[in-house]
Amino acid sequence: MTETSPPADAPERAFFGRRKGKRLRGLQEQRLAELLPRLRVAPPAEGRLDPATLFPGIADGPSEVWLEIGFGGGEHLAAQAEAHSDIGIVGAEPFVNGVAKLLRAVDERGLRNVRIRDEDVSPLLAALPDACLARVYLLYPDPWPKRRQRKRRFVSDESLAEIARVLRPGGLFRFASDIDDYVGWTLVRTARCPALRWTARKAADWTQPYSGWPGTRYEAKAIVAGRRPTYLEFERIA
Repeated sequence: MTETSPPADAPERAFFGRRKGKRLRGLQEQRLAELLPRLRVAPPAEGRLDPATLFPGIADGPSEVWLEIGFGGGEHLAAQAEAHSDIGIVGAEPFVNGVAKLLRAVDERGLRNVRIRDEDVSPLLAALPDACLARVYLLYPDPWPKRRQRKRRFVSDESLAEIARVLRPGGLFRFASDIDDYVGWTLVRTARCPALRWTARKAADWTQPYSGWPGTRYEAKAIVAGRRPTYLEFERIA
């Protein structure tokens, strides 16, 4: 795949949502001040960002690089990082309290294969080279359920085109949600993306969690509330 540079006049995607919730405690503030700067990923002012260079703690470099967009409290990301120490995982989450929770997991579990984008992910996506990621996760994103809010949803024709661009051939985009309308919204838009193919062959492929799925706190709340999660997987077509 030919690598291209992001257009200089590309419009920025507006960010919607909260930046901070409950007041942080002392150790949380300390990790934000001391640990986050060592893990923070920022797009370069010019050129592309090679994500494989972000993980000096992995001997001989990462075997793959994954991206999780909107990691929430970081449960899934931390579990994957612990289970796959040879894989570099970049998590994007602008909500400060969620970042603080992931930093705790990184600190307490000694995770050396995690990097964090604590602002909107769109500039980071635009700065990544073509075909540089093996997986992209978007798990339980804000559904913006009101009709006038739906333009705020992360999944769009434009964002899917960017996700497809940064995935290598055979790479996977995984989307999970407990909101049926958002699931349908995503299926319609991925069907319009010629570079992505839905991998499902039977109902269990979208009603059962992915292999090695650790679950999330939001998912647990959704199930208790009677909402059934859906797990979609799309493959990057060569």
